[in-house]
Order: sequence, then C-alpha cells, then structure tokens
Amino acid sequence: MAKLKPWERRTDEQLLDLRLCDLEISLDGTWLIPLTGVVGRELERRGIRCRPHYWLADEWFSPDGVPGVAIPFYLAHKRLMRLERSQMFEVEGGTRRESLRLIRHEVGHAICSAYNLHRRRRWIETFGRNSAPYPEHYRPRPASRHYVQHLEGWYAQSHPAEDWAETFAVWLDSRSRWRERYARWPAIRKLRTVDYLMASIRGEPPKVRSRARPYALPRLRHTLREHYEKKRAHYEVGYSEAWDRDLKRLFSDSPQYRGLPTAASFIRRSRRHIRELVATWTGEYEFTLDHILKEMTGRCRELKLRLTRSEDEVRVDFAIMLAVNTVHYLHRGDEWHPL
Repeated sequence: MAKLKPWERRTDEQLLDLRLCDLEISLDGTWLIPLTGVVGRELERRGIRCRPHYWLADEWFSPDGVPGVAIPFYLAHKRLMRLERSQMFEVEGGTRRESLRLIRHEVGHAICSAYNLHRRRRWIETFGRNSAPYPEHYRPRPASRHYVQHLEGWYAQSHPAEDWAETFAVWLDSRSRWRERYARWPAIRKLRTVDYLMASIRGEPPKVRSRARPYALPRLRHTLREHYEKKRAHYEVGYSEAWDRDLKRLFSDSPQYRGLPTAASFIRRSRRHIRELVATWTGEYEFTLDHILKEMTGRCRELKLRLTRSEDEVRVDFAIMLAVNTVHYLHRGDEWHPL
C-alpha cells in the first residue's frame, strides 16, 4: 500500500494554504501515462516521428515553440481531483475519454510547433493567422458547420490556432470517422488540410526539439488558494441562469421533496437516453445537447433542485423542455465563453 503524502489528510481549507511546488507529485505511475501512450501510438501509425514530452503544470497548454504538453497537476492525484471539483464544480479531463480528447488537442499544438506548420501557406489559407491576438472571450455559433466539434464550448471557433488543434485532434482519433461524419460539412476542407500536411511530414524528424517545461509544478510558488481565486475570476465559476424558469417548473427546492432524488442525479442517469431521443428531433446536434445538459446539471446542483414526481413521468417532460431550449440556443448564439 502506497504511503500517504503529508497533505492528503488535510481538509480542503488546510490544503488550500499549500504551495503548488510543495505537492511533490509527478506524472510517473499515474493513470495519465497510458493515455499519452495511446496518443503516441496514434502518431506512430500515421508516420509522425515527433513524440511530445509531458509535464505537470497549473493547466492544460502547449507553449508556442515547444513540442510538448503541460497537464494540470490535479489529475495526478485523486485527492487533488476532489479539491478541483469542490473549487470549480467540475474536473476538466477527469475521465479517460475527456483526457484523451484534451491530450490530442494539445498534441496538435505541439506538432504544429515541432514542424512550424503555422508558417505554411496552406495552413494560413485554411485556418488564418496563428499570430492573431487571442480574445479574452469569444461567442461561438453552435449551428456552424465550418468547424469540427470536439472540446466543449465549440472551442475551434475561438482562434485559428485552436481551430487547427481541434481539427488535428479529430483527424488523429481513429474512432472519429471524420471522412463520413464531416463529409457534407464545410469543415471537411480543414480536415483534408490536416491530412495533407501530416502526409507532407510523414517520417520526417521534428525541426524544433526543445524540451522546455514552462510553468512546471516544482517552480510554482503560489498557494492552491491563490491558484483557485485566480482561476475562478477568469472562468467566472457558475452555470447559466438561462434555464432557471423551466428547471423550476419541472423540479423543486422545497423541503417536502427531500426524500426524492436530486434533479442533477436524475439528469446524469438519464442523459444518454434523453440525448438520443432529443437528437432524433433536433438533427445532428448531440454536441449542443451535451453542452446544455452539462449546464442544466450544474445549475440544478447549485439550486439544490429535486424531483417532484417519478423519473418516468419527468423524463418525457424534460426531453421536450430540452428540445425546445436546444432549438432556441442554436439560433440565439449570444453566449460568451472565456478563453
């Protein structure tokens, strides 16, 4: 049995006063290493010789000019994942599926740096200027088919570099079936550009070989409390209030329903069935449905809502409510996302 670290038994309040550099954790032996191996084999099958290096930092990123990937520290330890959830309401990359998506995305940035692909004429003609300034917020168009759908928040729409990384991630994933899924989308042109550029570097050694590890965990001297205060200020922690009226029609925070399941747990259990049902009537927008379901689940948890009837009775009404809100959301397009 592994020996507990001194800080593992601390309460959240006590843990928040610890500096990040004092966590003394590494990627070695964690569940993340096999995932980097999965992505490494995907690169190998496509003849890409570059193998990005990985390190723990305070967030997901791949620095410009460095063919490597930083992974957030909290994913390296279950206790820190629990703290992340308590502070941010969610754990970005907390599942195997989500972490693989994020790793593929960041590896897209790393491969771009390794071969200076953003300087290629075809890259620029397809995605735009990598040097364009990043906005503090962006407003995506959920119904747009000019971008692939991969990470939450329609992240490909935020910046040319992110458009590239998202398109690369879809291209790299052998299970994405991008040729069939995007065959009738304008985004297929971007996927073909990735395919062309990757063919052009097949078997070639990387031009940039830096092993730098910016913002590595051992060099971060601020406390976890300071880290989360800054993170919450940037991401404006909380869920949209746009669904409150409809959610309160279906669920209640009245003490009389204390013995019934929470609305959040009901949505989580029914999510897959409801999503498939509603997708039948709203077209090919399961990506948008996932986003709205996540927002509704979080908001139900914040409002402490519970069921007032049986799950079978609520499920149909909830599916109708979700379908209506999805159609409105697709055409409203007024939600801003922090970058």
